[in-house]
Amino acid sequence: MTNSLPKTQLETDYLIIGAGAVGMAVADVLLTETDANIIIVDKHHKPGGHWNDAYSFVSLHQPSKFYGVSSTELSSGKRDEVGLNKGLHELASGAEVMAYYDQIMKHVFLPSGRVQYHPMCEYHGDGEFSSLISDQSFKVNVRNKVIDGTYFKTSVPSTHTPNFKISSEVDFAPLNDLPQLSCPRDAYVVVGGGKTGIDACLWLLDNQIDPDKISWIMPRDAWWIDRQNTQPSKDFFFDSIGAQVTQLEALGAAESIRDLFERLEKGGVLMRLDKNVTPTMFHGATVSQGEASQLRKIKNVIRHGRVEEIRPGELRFKDKTVSIPRNAIFVDCSARAVPVSESFPVFDGKTICVQTVRSYQPVFSAAFIAHIEANYDDEDTKNDICGIVPLPNHDTDWLMGIAAQMKNQYRWSQEPGLRDWLIENRLDGFTALTVPDETTTPDEMELLGRMKAAVPAAIEGVKRLMPEAMKIRAQAGN
Repeated sequence: MTNSLPKTQLETDYLIIGAGAVGMAVADVLLTETDANIIIVDKHHKPGGHWNDAYSFVSLHQPSKFYGVSSTELSSGKRDEVGLNKGLHELASGAEVMAYYDQIMKHVFLPSGRVQYHPMCEYHGDGEFSSLISDQSFKVNVRNKVIDGTYFKTSVPSTHTPNFKISSEVDFAPLNDLPQLSCPRDAYVVVGGGKTGIDACLWLLDNQIDPDKISWIMPRDAWWIDRQNTQPSKDFFFDSIGAQVTQLEALGAAESIRDLFERLEKGGVLMRLDKNVTPTMFHGATVSQGEASQLRKIKNVIRHGRVEEIRPGELRFKDKTVSIPRNAIFVDCSARAVPVSESFPVFDGKTICVQTVRSYQPVFSAAFIAHIEANYDDEDTKNDICGIVPLPNHDTDWLMGIAAQMKNQYRWSQEPGLRDWLIENRLDGFTALTVPDETTTPDEMELLGRMKAAVPAAIEGVKRLMPEAMKIRAQAGN
C-alpha cells in the first residue's frame, strides 16, 4: 500500500542506522566527545540489535568488563563463583545485556536532548526511513554523516533460514525452543559447530541430557580461544599478556602454518575439541577450559561436511547418509553469526561503515571509529588509522587478523594522544595492562620486555608464513 502521508522532515548531524551494540557504541562516543545531534533508527522495538532475537539462555562469550558502551560499565565487577566459568570475570546474560542497553537509551542518550530514537523503523537509504507499524515516514537532512551500524548483519537461529532441505515430518527447531521441551527424546542432534552449537550442547549437558544421546553435526572443527586469556584485569596479567607474548613468539619461531598452530595450542592460546582432528575453521569463539571439558563428553560428532537434507530417521550429506532415531529433535545452530566477508573503506564521503579494526571486537571497533571521526578531519588519515581487520572464517584467518591488527597497533602508536584514549577506554580491555606503574612487579616487567623483544621476529614471521596461508585459503574457498 502506498503511503500518501507527507514525510516528516528531520535534521541532524549524524544519522545512525542500527541501535545494536555497534550503533550504541558509536552514539555513546559521539555524545561524549562532540556536541553533535544524533538520530538512531532501528527495526527492533528496543535497543540491543540481535540480542532482541537471541535465545533465552544466551550470554556473552567474553567478559562483560569490556562490552557495551564506553561511558557506562556493564559488569558488576564480580567473578563467577560456580559453573563452567568459575573464577573468571562474569558473562552478562542476554537479558542483562538488553536491560543495559535499555537503560543507556533511557537514562543517558535521550536525557541528553541530543539523541532522537526511532524504533520499529526501516531505513531505505538517502536519509529516508519509515515506521514498520504505522503510516509515518521520515526524511532526514544529515549535516555530517550517515553511520551504518548494520555491516555485521549478525544472524541468529530464530531469524535464520537453513540452507538445506528439511522434511515436514522432522522435529526441527532453533535452539531458542530448547527451554520449551517437555518430554524426553531418543536423540538430540545439534546442527552446526559454531558458537550457537557450543551453547546448545552445553545447555543440553547442563540439563542432564546423556552425552551419548547428543549428536553434534560438525561441518568443520574450529580453533577456540581460551577465555582465561581474555580477562581484562591485573589479576590475570600473566594469562592475558602472556598469551599475547606467546602469539608473538610463535609467529617468530614457526616454520609453517601447521607449526604455528601447534605452538599456539601448546602455549595455551588456542584449544580444540579433539586433538586427533585438525580444525579448519576459526571464528574467534571464546571457551573456558571447563566448557571444553564438558563438550568433549560428546563422542558422537558427525564430520561429513554440511548437511544437505534431514528426513525422518536419517541425515543426508553429499557423500554419506547417517541414521538417526526417528524421535530425534534437530536443533538449528547453522547460522553463521557474522555472515559477511566483503570489506569497505570505513570513511567514504558522507558515510561511515563500521567494521572491525581489532580482531573479534566489533564493539570496541565501533567506539574507536567514532573517536577517530570526532577528532580527525582528513578522510585519508582516518582510513589509514582505521585499517580493516578481516572477520575470521578459516583457520588461516587467525594469521590474517593478527597481521592486520599488528599493522594497526603500529599505526596507532604514531598518533599523539591515541594511546591515552586506549588506556582510558573501558572497551579496550588490555592496553592499560601493558603500561608499567608503581605496582608493576619485576616478573611483569620481564614479560613486557619479552613482548617488545618479540615484535621484530613476529613481523618477519608474518611475512614468511603469509604465502602459505594465502595458498591454503585459496584452496579452501569460501
